[in-house]
Amino acid sequence: MAAKKSDAVRAIAVVGPSGAGKTTLIQELAAVAPDGKSAPIAPPGPSTETSLTAVEFMGDRYVMIDTPGAIDFAAEIDYALPAIDMALVVADPAPDKAVLLQPFLKELERLNIPRALFINKIDQAHGRVRDLLEALQPASEKPLVARQIPIWKGEEVAGFVDLALERAFIYKPGVPSERVDIPADLVEREAEAHFHLLEQLADNDDALMEQLLSDVSPSVDTVFADLVRETNEGLIVPVFLGAANQGFGLRRLLKALRHDAPAPELAGKRLGLKGGGAYVLKVSHAGQAGKLAVSRAFGAIADNAQFTLSDGSSGRAGALFSMQGGQFKKASALADGDIGAIGKVDPVAAGDLLSTSGAAATKITPPLRFPVYQLAIATKDRKDDVRLSGALAKLVEEDPGLSVLHDPQMHEILLLGQGEPHLRQVLERLKTRFSVEVATAKPSTPYRETIKKAITQKGRHKKQTGGHGQFGDCTIEISPLPRGSGFKFEDRITGGAIPRQWIPAVEEGVAAAMEKGPIGFPVIDVAVAVIDGAYHPVDSSEHSFHAAGRLAMNEGLAQCAPVLLEPIEKLVIMTPSSGTSKINSAITRRNGQILGFDARDGWPGWDRVEVYLPHAERQDLILELRSLTQGLASFEAQFDHMVELTGRRADDISKKAHAAAAE
Repeated sequence: MAAKKSDAVRAIAVVGPSGAGKTTLIQELAAVAPDGKSAPIAPPGPSTETSLTAVEFMGDRYVMIDTPGAIDFAAEIDYALPAIDMALVVADPAPDKAVLLQPFLKELERLNIPRALFINKIDQAHGRVRDLLEALQPASEKPLVARQIPIWKGEEVAGFVDLALERAFIYKPGVPSERVDIPADLVEREAEAHFHLLEQLADNDDALMEQLLSDVSPSVDTVFADLVRETNEGLIVPVFLGAANQGFGLRRLLKALRHDAPAPELAGKRLGLKGGGAYVLKVSHAGQAGKLAVSRAFGAIADNAQFTLSDGSSGRAGALFSMQGGQFKKASALADGDIGAIGKVDPVAAGDLLSTSGAAATKITPPLRFPVYQLAIATKDRKDDVRLSGALAKLVEEDPGLSVLHDPQMHEILLLGQGEPHLRQVLERLKTRFSVEVATAKPSTPYRETIKKAITQKGRHKKQTGGHGQFGDCTIEISPLPRGSGFKFEDRITGGAIPRQWIPAVEEGVAAAMEKGPIGFPVIDVAVAVIDGAYHPVDSSEHSFHAAGRLAMNEGLAQCAPVLLEPIEKLVIMTPSSGTSKINSAITRRNGQILGFDARDGWPGWDRVEVYLPHAERQDLILELRSLTQGLASFEAQFDHMVELTGRRADDISKKAHAAAAE
């Protein structure tokens, strides 16, 4: 057996769109590893969480990280990717699916992570691989460098030629590929593809370029050294072919990972970790084990290790756990590069760096993902309210794509996430892990109302009881204000008609009446001036003038030509250009307004569309956008302005508001 390349465990993230075959690929890589050592993983199917598989190949150890492919669960890997040594991007052989790779490649490029591309299901390919690479290239900022070309037998791919070794292999299901002579009809094509490989490498190697210009054939060692260096530096993206479910091309892929994947030191340097330590990929609340920091070790980590946290504070590992699939098993140490869990370091969160050298390192914070889908939730049993609060806090800590908002104006608890499937999974976790069942509803739209007419209105509160009575009398002027002005109150009392100490009570009563206007919603952009009134030396009180102010405002607002205001948001939608026209039509159907669109900066074949859209139309918008764009489109939104809403829609909204208030 060949000597192992590294004593450290190398971490390989397997990324790509749903349906590309990532989970199957990891399973089959583990199955064909000659050492035969692998950890169990989840069965094939749509992955919504990261899972780990330990693999040993030719003495080297790897942790394969299976990642979600759907954009709804992409936040799951935001904190994991910065710590990996290399990413294996899995692609479908169909050229029309090339755009699906772009979000993954862009994130890897942003993080400067070495990456390779594996074209899976090559046994199902139709058409030339050259055409496929031409379709894939716009998705990658760096050149795609073919390491292999296919050997065709009729309409099917029967094997491949390794362009670095210049050797041919025929696929054999379930067993190693058979080495053969390069087919005669492929010799010229192989020579052309081999030279193109050298040209691509020479773009980053002056010495190799000089050899090519001098018609000197570089040695195999020179070619491999360049492939390793340029891959490690993120200058190229090598491309491999295979079919995971047939076992095609997997041993060659494992050998490439063995030689090309860098040691953990490169990832530690990229993270800014000085000396040894650990990086927290995610937090998990694991029953009796409590809060665990799922981390990657840089340098061996011993049980009870002392750490310096990102904020400069100190902590000690209460316990260490190895990870296999979704299971935690107590361990005495974590090997260099391995991924395990650290217990009882309560202050830590995803992105924290735990230094063993005493030098604090800056926390890693990925770009925030805008929550594109929301649900209002409430416990089915009020006794579960406290349990719900604790459960949500834990879920938010575990899931960077999830947030919770308590909306005091609408009296709602909102779950905010990355899509309907994402929040459906969160609700399932609430039920199964925390035994909390909730009712869900569409979040309320924060409608408002205002007035268009000014009036003067008197309000009198008079009540006689056995002892002291109640008496308050005020006259107010109500007038509209420009949009966005809010509420203004003015005291214009003269001659002591209302004693000064009770003017604030009038203002409070007026404000209370504005909490729900005649249409059924809070009133905004109104000016009120108290101009006259009367009081009784015995029966008047703060309560009486509060009631008088509220009564005057309630009666007055109904006479001020109230109108309903609808909130309008400005959305920036990111979409493949092929979906732009369909998205424009969808926005128009939703009473939206297209403001314009332009090419998305740095994303060939994508557009940036700006629109105005009523808040009420946003809730399920993401479902339609993604159905129109192969699941790729997303958006960010912010409140922009309010507009008057009249007619049947306004009447229907008002009726629903009054009906809800009567329940």
